[in-house]
Amino acid sequence: MPEPSIMSPQNRVVMISGANRGIGLAIARRLHADGYRLSLGARRIDALQTAVASFEDKRVLCCPYDAELNDDSDRWITETLEHYGAIDALVNNAGILAVHDFGDYNEDRLDRLLTVNLKAPYRLTAAALPHLKRCGHGRIVNINSRSGLRVTPGSTDYSISKFANRALTHAPRVEEWENGIRTTAICPGNTDTDMVAPFNPASVTHPDTVAAIVSLVLTLPNNASVPLVPICSEMEAGIW
Repeated sequence: MPEPSIMSPQNRVVMISGANRGIGLAIARRLHADGYRLSLGARRIDALQTAVASFEDKRVLCCPYDAELNDDSDRWITETLEHYGAIDALVNNAGILAVHDFGDYNEDRLDRLLTVNLKAPYRLTAAALPHLKRCGHGRIVNINSRSGLRVTPGSTDYSISKFANRALTHAPRVEEWENGIRTTAICPGNTDTDMVAPFNPASVTHPDTVAAIVSLVLTLPNNASVPLVPICSEMEAGIW
């Protein structure tokens, strides 16, 4: 039996959270260039609209989305369906970082990390799932972190949220395999973004590299499931 060909971006709708900067914006640029129809969510809608001003308007929908607000997921899903009539893929990219000593326990900080890095993508994935199942080839990509694979000094709360996010990535694929759902956790190390700039060494991964991997994953047929993609910058290559 011949191998199924890669899936075309044509007419496929991809939702991307946190799309106004950093990795999220790089993913939006790459997928727009690929030919996808995009529904982009960000807390700062003005910044998002400015960031994608050069995109082709008819293939881009900009929506307010705050990962800390419970009702924003349903609102964004509804706006996407009203505009495009379908959802084929979801990229959960929005996230926050905290660096602290292990002994510096702060429950409010931990709760906020779990809200943004775990509960928000869980809520958004659950809301999108019926529509992803309907298309028969739904894709869920969670932008995780190397901190979701191993714990480094200062990353306790962040790692807790990202380890849990990996479980969130795998669960829909396990339960909805027969409905064509495929999921991938992409785990970059140090990446050249504003969020982690104060902590970055000289050698880092470029956001466009992460975007290229997202682009590849979205083209794979249902028989090619890629559950996890670690990304190492040069300086990290020997410590995984």
